[in-house]
Amino acid sequence: MEYMFEAGFLGTRAPLFMDEVMIIVALLPFLIGLGIWLAILGHHKLHYRFQTILFMVTVVVLGYFEYGTKVGGGFKEYIKDSSIEATLALSFLIFHIIIASITIIMWAWTLKVSFADRKRKALPGVYSSSHKKSGRVVAFLILLTSVTGVGVYWILFIG
Repeated sequence: MEYMFEAGFLGTRAPLFMDEVMIIVALLPFLIGLGIWLAILGHHKLHYRFQTILFMVTVVVLGYFEYGTKVGGGFKEYIKDSSIEATLALSFLIFHIIIASITIIMWAWTLKVSFADRKRKALPGVYSSSHKKSGRVVAFLILLTSVTGVGVYWILFIG
């Protein structure tokens, strides 16, 4: 897995794995939007499959990121070359981690409830309204996670 720590392709100080994760994090809100659009168009089965696969890919990417971060030395290693004050950077990182943790839990919960509702033939249908509300919250949290994730990347590898 040495390749993970080679120079990235975005022209920053980041290792390759961080650039890969950064691209996925930046694209995630757009991919979620595509999944929502499928539901709006009435392609509920495709929406269901797309959102499930997107969640699973996100969990795998999160594991890849965690592995790379731990092996690569973590925050202390990555903040060394940044011009941003370490305490400020750490505070922002903690904020991002809190938002990201809430996001993944809410997303998993929404999928779990949706699976059950779909199995009972109540989605689409009886629970569509509550599903839409939950989906909007999760989509907003994913956007916030993406924006703060890009911010952390900027702080550590550009700033």
